Amino acid sequence: MQYRTDKHGEKISLLGYGCMRFTKKGTKIDLKKAEREILTAYKAGVNYYDTAYIYPGSEDALGKILAKHHLRKKVNIATKLPQYLIHNRQGLDKFFSEELSRLRTDYVDYYLMHHLTDVAMWEKLKAVGILDWIREKKASGQIRNIGFSYHGNTDNFLKILNDHDWDFCQIQYNYMDDVSQAGVKGLKAAAAKGIPVVIMEPLRGGKLVNLLPPRAKRVIEKHGNGWSPAELAFRWLYNQPEVTCVLSGMNSVEMVKENCRVASEATAGHFTKHDQKLIEVVKQEIRAKEKVGCTGCRYCMPCPKGVDIPGTFHCYNTMFIEGKMSGRFQYAQTVGLTEAPSFPSQCIGCGKCEMHCPQGIPIREKLKEADRALLPKPFKLGINIARKYMFRKK
Repeated sequence: MQYRTDKHGEKISLLGYGCMRFTKKGTKIDLKKAEREILTAYKAGVNYYDTAYIYPGSEDALGKILAKHHLRKKVNIATKLPQYLIHNRQGLDKFFSEELSRLRTDYVDYYLMHHLTDVAMWEKLKAVGILDWIREKKASGQIRNIGFSYHGNTDNFLKILNDHDWDFCQIQYNYMDDVSQAGVKGLKAAAAKGIPVVIMEPLRGGKLVNLLPPRAKRVIEKHGNGWSPAELAFRWLYNQPEVTCVLSGMNSVEMVKENCRVASEATAGHFTKHDQKLIEVVKQEIRAKEKVGCTGCRYCMPCPKGVDIPGTFHCYNTMFIEGKMSGRFQYAQTVGLTEAPSFPSQCIGCGKCEMHCPQGIPIREKLKEADRALLPKPFKLGINIARKYMFRKK
């Protein structure tokens, strides 16, 4: 296993264990199976285990396994504050105490503000006293490193990143999300500040393996390195020195062993021009189903009315690459759940964006298409309800 360092020089395994996808036995986690997988990962050198308050049974299962084998002080636990459930200072203590109990520990190595999509969510936490709370918990040793996990656009990521002295952050990032969400711009901005970056969704929930077009699979097979689609995606990430740790939701011993092998071999800068060309060819094959040829260059931005043009098109394309619900869910996270509305319906047809688009996309027309596809009435209602809850004023 290879290791990269956190902000304080502590070693973090290049591969992290994502505990959201433990196998279920009925309605509960199959603890014996999860135990075998966790122990296999530990013996291979994995020392970073990521869970969250809202992952059903995950914190409790991880806590039981680590306690049973006396591993607590030998590994790093990362878990998350459900910030969307916090309304006052008492809530901070309530949820954190419950997490410590589940994890059978008296401290957390890496603690994240979970699922921020807009700087307004961070401001809401500040209003209930999160900054003093963080200082107290770090001073007491109950929290060693503070960070945030993020699903939103690049601009809001940068605002949150620059608003606090973070110890680390966690972003969705893979070769198809290089210009969406925090993207490569966010990754490099964090690294420039010396902030370690933990990667989630390296395979887009398995879609970069299970939903690859047949032609993309054949291109990978013929590449000559013997890499599987999963190994290609992981190696693309490991090639980047700005990446500190890549999470994988492993749910078989075989998967653990294979992922640990790759994380022991792939070094920063090991990609050749031939390998990078393979990535571009695979991306082209995946994007063959796209409805809009948007590259995410952002020359169309800013929109005078605040429309997130590249974000909308990315989600619209995802509907045809991965499925309708995947595109709509991503749209809710990155466009719908921001404090300042950025919906396609806000477009007034001024055409400023089209004047700057290198691809010559008829943006106004495509925004109307995307709006109809991404926001059917039930989905629009759901987003509006969520917005009222998440951004309601005190």
